[in-house]
Amino acid sequence: MQRRKFIQSSSLLLAGTGLASVLPLNLFGVNQNKSDKIRIAAIGIKGMGWSDLMALLKDPRAQCLALCDVDQNVLTSRVAELAKKNIAVTTTGDYRKILDNKDIDAIVIGTPDHWHCKIMIDALAAGKDVYVEKPAGNSIAECNEMIAAQQKYNQVVQVGQWQRSQKHFADAIAYVHSGKLDNIRLVKAWAYQGWMKAIPRVPDSPVPDGVDYTTWLGPAKLRPFNKNRFHFDFRWFWDYAGGLMTDWGVHMIDYALMGMKAGTPKSIVASGGKFAYPDDASETPDTLTAIYEFENFNLQWEHATGIDDGPYYRNHGVAFIGNNGTLVLNRQGWEVIPEKDSKVDKMEAVPLQKAEDNGLQLHAKNFLDVIQSRKMEDLKAPIQAGAHVATICQMGNIAYRTGKKIFWNAEKGKFTDNEANKYLAAEYHNGYKMPRV
Repeated sequence: MQRRKFIQSSSLLLAGTGLASVLPLNLFGVNQNKSDKIRIAAIGIKGMGWSDLMALLKDPRAQCLALCDVDQNVLTSRVAELAKKNIAVTTTGDYRKILDNKDIDAIVIGTPDHWHCKIMIDALAAGKDVYVEKPAGNSIAECNEMIAAQQKYNQVVQVGQWQRSQKHFADAIAYVHSGKLDNIRLVKAWAYQGWMKAIPRVPDSPVPDGVDYTTWLGPAKLRPFNKNRFHFDFRWFWDYAGGLMTDWGVHMIDYALMGMKAGTPKSIVASGGKFAYPDDASETPDTLTAIYEFENFNLQWEHATGIDDGPYYRNHGVAFIGNNGTLVLNRQGWEVIPEKDSKVDKMEAVPLQKAEDNGLQLHAKNFLDVIQSRKMEDLKAPIQAGAHVATICQMGNIAYRTGKKIFWNAEKGKFTDNEANKYLAAEYHNGYKMPRV
């Protein structure tokens, strides 16, 4: 029996017999100090993986035992940061050693997107609970396998869509569901990111000292090292990620789907390109519009790098456009803007309801809560939800890459177009094979 489950059942047994007050818990193999901690390791700690770990460690229930990264320079820096907090950890560049460690209960996956699926499924098979960064999978096929793996192994999986843990987002969706906006025919979601600039082209170069580039590539196509494809900027290359669509789209489109209680679209069409920085090194479009046709409404996604003034003067957000008014929502808060009929408001305006909590911290707490309770229904961002929105975002990218209006066959789980279906699964290279559950 897993240690945490033994702790839970032993504590209940002792309480039921009245022995808890007279016998020491450690007599029954339950350590009241370290063994009641949720012991965590983080894999991929350069960016959000580190932020996720820091949020978890703010909770007294969490204890970090190990760090894993293919860049020794990053490992050295992070170990020093933990040492300042009097936290000592072991380190490795091989995630499999993390999974082999029986003392570790849960892991954080903060690697580039092309590694999410394999590490998550391997971790579940090893009996670990998982906090995986968004987007959940790097292809529709990977998303399907990730759902199947969670169902098979019944471990906790939280996807890093932390806005799902914020009160103002939940309040806004409840308002959408109230019907006050009346019929909603169009939902807009967008991300305009002015701070994301062009990536100058640079020649390939030797692998930096301390970097295990072969492991970093993993199942991705073998290419010479180029710093433009490494660390943060990997997301602009199709080998590893899906650009701004899967970087920010999974956040904003997620709320569009929640508000409309939407499944999969009937059709998708997308248009865009490298309009802002046509000669830079990136592959994914810096400007994109995608239109999803659902049964009773359209969802429009748009993104642009190098620009901040998006719809409603917000650089990111979701707008539910109803007959009576429009609800606009983003990380700062939400408001309702009434429609007018002969200059008379058709509904009562709702002034800006500002965000007042820390979504990432609440998301980490929710993950730890469910690790203890094992009540999967309490997860704010279970893999089913994370895989759903990642799938929708992949559909938008596939429409863009084919240059066609594509149609989804929900019963068969694929497109009606053969060219589009070629993008359903990410290609695995270098002896790796996509996990099959």
